[in-house]
Order: sequence, then C-alpha cells, then structure tokens
Amino acid sequence: MNSKWNDQALMKLNLRKLTPLAILGGLVLVAMIIRMNPPKSPPRMAPQPPLLAVETMAVLPRDYQVELQSYGTVQPRTQSMLVAQVGGQITAINPNVRDGGFFEAGDPLVTIDPRDYEADVRIAEASLMDARQALVEADARSAQAREDWQRLGNEGEPGELVLRIPQLEAAKARLISARSALDKAKLDLERTTINAPFSGRILEKKIDVGQVVSPNTQLAEIYSTDYVEIRLPLRNGDLPFIELPESFRYGDRQTGSNDEVQILSQLGGTESWGASLVRTEGAIDEQARQLHVIAQIDDPFGEQNMGRTPIKIGQYVTATIQGKKISNALVIPNTTIYQGSYVYVVEDGVLKRRDINISWQNQNDAIITSGLNSGDELITTPLGQVISGVRVSVINDDTARDANGELADSASAPVEPGDKKPEGV
Repeated sequence: MNSKWNDQALMKLNLRKLTPLAILGGLVLVAMIIRMNPPKSPPRMAPQPPLLAVETMAVLPRDYQVELQSYGTVQPRTQSMLVAQVGGQITAINPNVRDGGFFEAGDPLVTIDPRDYEADVRIAEASLMDARQALVEADARSAQAREDWQRLGNEGEPGELVLRIPQLEAAKARLISARSALDKAKLDLERTTINAPFSGRILEKKIDVGQVVSPNTQLAEIYSTDYVEIRLPLRNGDLPFIELPESFRYGDRQTGSNDEVQILSQLGGTESWGASLVRTEGAIDEQARQLHVIAQIDDPFGEQNMGRTPIKIGQYVTATIQGKKISNALVIPNTTIYQGSYVYVVEDGVLKRRDINISWQNQNDAIITSGLNSGDELITTPLGQVISGVRVSVINDDTARDANGELADSASAPVEPGDKKPEGV
C-alpha cells in the first residue's frame, strides 16, 4: 500500500519538473518556425511628387496682321491769320465769325468802310481820262509835225525831236500809270470786303464792329476743314513692319484707304475716325529720335461725322496703324513671356524653359523668330520662374487633380531665386 503511494507521488514530482521544460521547448520551436518563415508585408508604393497643373496652347504658324500703336495731336492742313490789307472802320462782320464758327470759301467775313476807296476809284478814273486825252493830243502833234516836215520839202526821215516822239512816249507812260492807279484803287476797294480764302472754321476772333483797323491788322485766326492731319511717331523697331508712304512724289500717290489708320479719342466719350497715311517726314525728329508719319482724316466735319463729338484742333488722340502682313509667323501672347527673354513649354509631361528671340512686340502679342518651333506646347498659366524638369498636368479648366486625387496647386511648385511674374501679368 505504501509502495503504491510512493510511486504516484514520484510520478507527480517528475511531471511538475518536465512541464516547464516542455513549455520552453515549444516556445523555442515556435520562434524558430517564425524566424525561418517571416510574415510578408504588402509592398509599399514609392511616394509620387505632386503634379503642377498648367494650361497650354499649341504654337502654330499663321498669317499675322501687324498693327502699330502711336499717338499725336490733331492739326489742321492749313492754318492762317486773317489780316486786313487796307485800313478803315469795320462796318460789318459775318455772324459766323466767332470762335468755332464755320464758313465756306468765298464767304464775306469782314467789311471795312469802303467810301474812301470808292472816292479813290473815281479819282483814278478821272486821271485815266485825262491821260487818254493827253495821249490823243500828243499823238496828233506828232502826226502834224510829220506833215509839216514833208510840206516844207525836207528829205529823209525826220528826227524824234521833230516828230515830238518824247512827248508822245511821256503821254503813253502817263496813260499806263493812270490805268495802274485805277486798278490799284479798285483792288483796294475790293479788299474792303474780306472773303474767306477756303472753307474752314474760326479758331479765334480778334476784332469787332466799329473798330478802326490799319493794314496788316489781325482780324481772326482760321483753319481749313477739308481735312486734318495727325503727326504720328514710330518706334525704330516698328519701321521694318510698315510700308512708309515716301516713295511717291507729291500728287503721284492717291490718298490711301481710310482703314489704314484708326484714330481713337476719349474726349467726350470714345470716338474713332478712319484715316490714311499720306506722307513721311524727311528727317528724324531731333528730340524724340524717331521718324514721324502723317495721317490724314478727310472731311472730319462733314455729314458722315454728324451726331458725334466733333474732332478738335490740338486734341490728343491715339492711333492704330495697319502694318505689314506677316506670313507663317509664330505669335504668342505677351503674358507667356518671362523677363522679356524666355517662356515655358511642356515636353513629355515635363516643364522646360526656352530662351526666345522677339522680332516685334505690341501690348498683347509677340512675334518669335527663334526658341520655339511649330507644334510646341506653350504654357499659358502664370508660373513665375520655376525649375525645368517639374512634372506637370495639362488642363483646360480648374478641375485637374494629382495622382493622390487632390486638386493640383501651381503655387506649390519649387521656385528659383529671382522669381518674377511674366510680362503683362
């Protein structure tokens, strides 16, 4: 009995000693299995750099009409001072002789008291009649002297003194003088009525009725209204892109079409007039160091311009001049040009910087001679100065998203020192 109990106790003791060893061995086995067969984690995607959202335009050659910009002031074709050629009291003035008044060629503008000059005409007529009578008498005496010479039996041709030739010539001279005096008296009488030399407008009135004037007194400043001119300076860089109207002598060239130049004014509201280039000045302006052309507006005060603000002498205007038409030109907006020397294009989804040469440029467009090729994808989005090689996403609106589904932000692009916005932005 005691022997059986002892065996059971010994077995329990041995079991207690072996249990920790078994657990430890199991743990070691599990660790070895895990070490030999580690769990596989899902592959991690490499982070993608954000895309720069940009808009682009295709650079394609096209025919381009060059339009040059200029400015100037309106000047009349003819501007002169109306002066009195005879003296006297002013007895009448045309109602249109006032600042801004219009008149037609031949209209009587000012009348000077003509009575003194009418009397001078009558005196000159009397002198002419007396000179004619004196000539008749001198001619008769000369003829009588010839007859007396022949009646006395003298041979040969009588001398001039015998024939009273000097007295006859003196009578003829007095007749000529009397006729000239009459002509001058009539001319002075005509000049008491001062007529308009051309169709025009009064710029400034200087006299009034009752005023006594002397010869060469200024009566009014006037200018012609058949057409006005604008003196327009051209930039030196614009000269190769315009046909200058200087290869023709005056009168050989017909007036150009009125769409060659568009004249624009903001005085009293926006108004425009069609004009034509008529001539080029013969020298470079010494102060501006520029060449000037003359634009002409025909009949600026005519019926076709009724109902709008009339153009004024001395008025400042701007001009758009039609230049040459360039074939197969590469034209890009100024807003895509940075610092006047380079642009950005997209090549295979990557932003690239291109240095360019500009042959001509206005406020909106630029004609490129080198640096861009037909078909290039020009970036039109204002970027500043970014680094070449940036990956871009080309968009046509604001819905472009990057690889993570977030809205692309062009402002997050890396920027180089000296960042500047493009021209025109």
